[in-house]
Amino acid sequence: MHAFFNTLPTGAVDRARHKVAKANFFHLHLVSDATGETLINVGRAACAQYAGVLPIEHVYPLIRSMNQIDRVLQEIEANPGIVLYTLVDKEIRERLKGRCRQIGVPFMSVLAPVVQLFQSYLGGEPTPRIGGQHSLDATYFKRIDALNFTVMHDDGHMTDDLENADVVLVGVSRTSKTPTSIYLANRGIKTANIPLVPAVPLPPNLDHLKSPLVVGLVATPERIVEIRQNRLLSLNAADNGSSYTDRDSVSEEIALSRRLCARNGWPLIDVTRRSIEETAASIMAMYNERQRRMIAET
Repeated sequence: MHAFFNTLPTGAVDRARHKVAKANFFHLHLVSDATGETLINVGRAACAQYAGVLPIEHVYPLIRSMNQIDRVLQEIEANPGIVLYTLVDKEIRERLKGRCRQIGVPFMSVLAPVVQLFQSYLGGEPTPRIGGQHSLDATYFKRIDALNFTVMHDDGHMTDDLENADVVLVGVSRTSKTPTSIYLANRGIKTANIPLVPAVPLPPNLDHLKSPLVVGLVATPERIVEIRQNRLLSLNAADNGSSYTDRDSVSEEIALSRRLCARNGWPLIDVTRRSIEETAASIMAMYNERQRRMIAET
């Protein structure tokens, strides 16, 4: 956090640090002329490095006028904290920076250092565009197409056209197949997922897929049992000794899924201690490497 204090005037640094030290939370103001997604991701990534301090997020999207920035500044003054911003309009940006200096709060443009690096390498002046990363271009429509495909092919539905998928996930219940599929789809990867359920036959075409990357997801029996028990509790459903949460039965399910993946040569990812994002990152790395190999072989 110390880097943010470099923007404070002399004498305000100690006061700002003292305020943060007295509490286990701080106000984080995220000011954007677009959706604010970039700021939210950067802010949360930085906050994650401070386990004992929690941010109170104030998100201000679509700030594109002086009246709007003045209202934001009133909120910042009422709840001083760190200010991160992405603002293309110079006049609005200078109003924010000037007032932050006056009231003694640290501020930073999260894109400015990156844009400066690009400029020093590429040369020339950038062409500022509000929300440029959200343009309705081919990449955007590819993401929408992937999301539609993934929703329709969730949990073993519409298995006849699995060959049209980019990735197919297989795994026993509660291995995060659906959220991982949605995350991948949001990256433009059409993803289907197939549950491995005891005594339920798999789609006959699963063993013969050529185009998609098929990936198995597993976790430890203890983790699966814990998640399934919590799932039943959330649904107010009785356990009654069901094999769904029986450790031995779950262990056998996982063993069967491992053997299935080994028999077909499918890569396997243990999601026990992985977040959805980490699992998806591993799958995307496999998928991209597979695509490179296929291109090289043609």
